[in-house]
Amino acid sequence: MKTFNLSTYLRRQQDLINSALNKWLPKPHGPSGPVVEAMRYSLMSGGKRVRPILLMAGAQAVGGDQKALLPAACALECIHTYSLIHDDLPAMDNDDLRRGRPTCHKVYGEAVAILAGDGLLTYAFELICKPELTQNISPRLLGEAIFLLAKAAGVSGMVGGQTADILMEGRPVDAETLSFIHSHKTGALIQTSVEIGGLLGKGNDEKLYHLKRYGESLGLAFQIKDDLLDVEGDQEILGKPVGSDDRNLKAT
Repeated sequence: MKTFNLSTYLRRQQDLINSALNKWLPKPHGPSGPVVEAMRYSLMSGGKRVRPILLMAGAQAVGGDQKALLPAACALECIHTYSLIHDDLPAMDNDDLRRGRPTCHKVYGEAVAILAGDGLLTYAFELICKPELTQNISPRLLGEAIFLLAKAAGVSGMVGGQTADILMEGRPVDAETLSFIHSHKTGALIQTSVEIGGLLGKGNDEKLYHLKRYGESLGLAFQIKDDLLDVEGDQEILGKPVGSDDRNLKAT
């Protein structure tokens, strides 16, 4: 019986995703070169690639072709990285390190960093519409996937959660508000990663229901772990400052 090695699996998936990101992301040239350079700097600076891996795992779970969904997987990583660039800005968390390197605004300035985040957010939707994906997916399924992605990234997901997180700084927070922040700021995109994988992998309604529930629980656990690491973690291992939430009087 063949044994499953999680570390090997994750490493192979990361290599697959990194190769695709490097291939599809624009190369710096012309007047827009600096912003593309900033996009690549943040996107290709490491990272666990959790969300794209979850998308491909969701597809595998329903018998889908994971490699055919690489454009969608890369789109998720672009959206995640855009959110990190903006989170690190002085107006947000004001962090100097990300993935063991200076944050985007520390290298390229705040204006270019904001535009780099904007560029990655919009490029995600260019990726998910690439022919490599659309030739294998029906317009209906693709439309559903784009809807889920936009919802998870916007006011019904990350943007809404981040807004609540910022507005609750230094204020008492009840369990309901804390749950909202956890499920929207981080949980929404993680849940959607699994859900889109199952959807584009052409899973049936029952399988999609269970994948969605799994994604919800995983997203909540991920955010709680992230909050704990901000208190108990090691900056050298995490590649980012610890204690940021406490300094910013975060509700989480």
